[in-house]
Parts: sequence; structure tokens; C-alpha cells
Amino acid sequence: MSKIKNISVVVPVFNEVENVAALHNEIVEVCNSNGYVYEIIFVDDGSTDGTVRELQKLKPVRALFFRRNFGQTAAFDAGIKAAKHTYIVTMDGDRQNDPNDIPKLIEKLEADDLDVVSGWRKHRKDTFMKRFISRGANFLRTVLINDNIHDSGCSLKIYKRECFKNVSLYGEMHRFIPALLKIQGFRIGEEVVNHRSRTAGVTKYNLSRTVKGLIDMISVWFWNKYAVRPLHLLGGMGAFFIVLGFLAGFITIWKYIHGHGMSESAWPMLTMFLMLGGIQLFVSGLIADIMIKNYFERRNDEYYSVKDEFESE
Repeated sequence: MSKIKNISVVVPVFNEVENVAALHNEIVEVCNSNGYVYEIIFVDDGSTDGTVRELQKLKPVRALFFRRNFGQTAAFDAGIKAAKHTYIVTMDGDRQNDPNDIPKLIEKLEADDLDVVSGWRKHRKDTFMKRFISRGANFLRTVLINDNIHDSGCSLKIYKRECFKNVSLYGEMHRFIPALLKIQGFRIGEEVVNHRSRTAGVTKYNLSRTVKGLIDMISVWFWNKYAVRPLHLLGGMGAFFIVLGFLAGFITIWKYIHGHGMSESAWPMLTMFLMLGGIQLFVSGLIADIMIKNYFERRNDEYYSVKDEFESE
């Protein structure tokens, strides 16, 4: 007989008044039909359309209500930290993710002894522009991060709870959770999932979120490469500039010895710029190295604020 599954389903929502009740019913049906011990955690990200009232009607549910809109990543972080069960399932609140895929994700996680299984929306039901931008972002992610995930932007994922012992999410970092966990040595996999067309509400994705996601991707790349050794990057760049400074200084001296006037020459200024720039970069690397060591030793405070919490059985 298979062991009973204990799962926490985390769903961030923002102005999804037309979707939360239907999505909740789907999740409850899947969990009950599979005999799961479960909790459903909705995190309202400062909705203004009546979503809060709809959430308070649901049973069973746990709901966190932000004081204002802090963003989807903050909502995921709050929900994940509130989760109590062994497995944590995350999904969007717009009903495009299909709760019927949850058993498949659990099966993949256990069969392959993984820590994370990310959903892959192989056949997306989005607009052409949204799919085009997503494919471009996935290509850049493959080049910079190479986490072996086809669709990191898919919110439908399952994690073992221990994955988040030392992880806090910021910006648009929820897209890159598998990459962050892979850096820490967790085993990552993926599974093809169903993707449904949006039938109610309005998409919250825009150009601003795309740009922020790209910036966060660079942050993840830096974290992967130089998180514990920033001196290797900044110090290496500083040493390179210093070497160029010495070469420029040698050329300056050579020109001066051979009778070239320096009053209107750019070589002395270039020499000083390269030497000082190199020293600044090297010192910045040393300071960053110290700050990184302090970072790993201090506690990270949450940057969002939960106004209220509601629970019904």
C-alpha cells in the first residue's frame, strides 16, 4: 500500500475574483480523490476586486492577505514559508495550470528520487507574443544558467519542503527557483503538464515583468558563478585593468623618452584611469567578499507585510 501523500498547495492571486472558487474546487477534488492529506494556501497579493471576499467563503483553505501588492514572487515566498506539509505544490491562480497534473508531478518526484519537478507547458495556450518572449527568455536562461529546464516560467511545480530551508525569494526570482536549488545541489527534473487557456480575468504579465525577470536571470547567473567568490570576478577584472595600466604607462614613458610631448597626449590620463579603475575593482571585490560572508551568517528579513490571515476547515 502506497504511503499517504502530505501536500501544501500554494496559490498566489491578484484580482482573480472570477477564478479562485473554481480553482479551489478543482484542487479539493484532486486531493480528495487521491486520498491526500492537504492544505490549500491562497496568498492574496493586495487584490482590489473582491478576491478577498471570495477567499473567505472557501473551505478548507488558508489565506494570507498582503497589505498591498508586493508581487507574485513575494506571494510565493510567503505561501511557501507558511506551508506545513512534506510536499509543496505551487501554481498560478488564473486556472491555466491544471490541478489534475498534481498526481503526475508527485509520481515523477518519487519515481526518480528528485527534490523538485518543474512543469513543462509543452503546448502553451498563450498569445503569440507571450510565447515568443518566453522562448527568448528560455534561450537566454539556457545560455546563462543552464538548469536543464525547458519552461522555468511555469508556476506548476512540486518541491520537497526541505528545499526552502535557506531560500528567500525576491524580485521575479520565483521563475528561477529550480536553478537556485540546483546551485545548492538539489536534484531537479521536469514533467510535461497541461496548459489551459485563460477563461476569466486579465493577464498580469507585461513588459515590465519581462525586463525584471531578465535582470533577475543575470543575478542568478552571478550567484551561480560568483556567489561565494566575488573576488574572482571583480578582482580578476581589477587585475586585468591594472595590467593594461602598466602597459599604458610603459607606452607613456617610451613616448616621453623619444621626445613626444605629453601635454596634449591621452596616454597619461589613460594610464591613471586604468590603474585607479583596476585598484577600485580589486578593492570592491574584497569588500564584496566580506559582505558575502556576512550574508551567509545573518538572518534574512522578509520585505513584504502580511496584514491578516484566515483559515477555515
